[in-house]
Amino acid sequence: MKGLVDVALLVVPGAIWGASFLFIAEGLTAMAPNGVTFTRIAIGFLTLSLFPSARKPVARSDWAGTAALGVLWLAFPLSMFPFAEQRVSSALTGMLNGATPLFVAAVASVIAHRLPSRGTMAGLIIGFGGAVIMALPALGGSSSAVGVGLICAALVSYGLALNVARPLQQRNGAIPVIWRALGVALLLTAPLGLPDLLNAQWHPRAALAMLGLGAGGTAIANILTATAAGRMGATTASATAFLIPVVALLLGVVVRHEHVTVMSIAGAAVCLLGAAIIRDPKMFAPLLPGRFVGVNARV
Repeated sequence: MKGLVDVALLVVPGAIWGASFLFIAEGLTAMAPNGVTFTRIAIGFLTLSLFPSARKPVARSDWAGTAALGVLWLAFPLSMFPFAEQRVSSALTGMLNGATPLFVAAVASVIAHRLPSRGTMAGLIIGFGGAVIMALPALGGSSSAVGVGLICAALVSYGLALNVARPLQQRNGAIPVIWRALGVALLLTAPLGLPDLLNAQWHPRAALAMLGLGAGGTAIANILTATAAGRMGATTASATAFLIPVVALLLGVVVRHEHVTVMSIAGAAVCLLGAAIIRDPKMFAPLLPGRFVGVNARV
């Protein structure tokens, strides 16, 4: 039973987050992009409010960092995705999100003023190469190129946010930090998002999508991943991210009948390989050239 629970804690969040890009696309059929962002954050905040653990105190010294997460992890990147999906498919948006671990690793190296280990550097080179291959078919038109640019801006923000979030969550717990960051994001997105929400043209499919996006992708998936990190460790729990591009691709093609090129799919596979190498360089050491096996070097 314990094994099944552990598997579920890895699979379910990845599936929810992978489906989030489909939910965004469906939400856009009812309201403008800012409304989608505000609504998902509002539903996520209200959902987390139901959990008593969310109201555990956060150290006063961490208030500024938590507020920064409200911008970097939530308000800004979650605002980018709906605008991006007006220009590129939900499948491509989800697949490009597979590059998140690459941005996290790159930002961590900059913050530490230290080059990553050679194995991690190999993962970054391979992963970013895959991301470029994935995005190339979408760069033919100016509109789709803007969409890819918006996604990349969101991923850079994620890279910053996740490096800020780790120590905050270690000191205070994941759920209290996320709940307060959602509160900050709610205030920041309300001026543009609330009017869009009030002018929404609701239909059942869009309403269900926004409920899944807010309660599932913005709240429950975070709770499950925090639980997984407590049971199995943060590194193992992070493996759930590898499901996101796969689920986004399948749902985009099957449900929305989106066209995804073979090149983009191949690029996604290469990108995920790079992310896997970053997660465990030693596992892939026999496959890497000798110059990529070594120690960190200070910049």
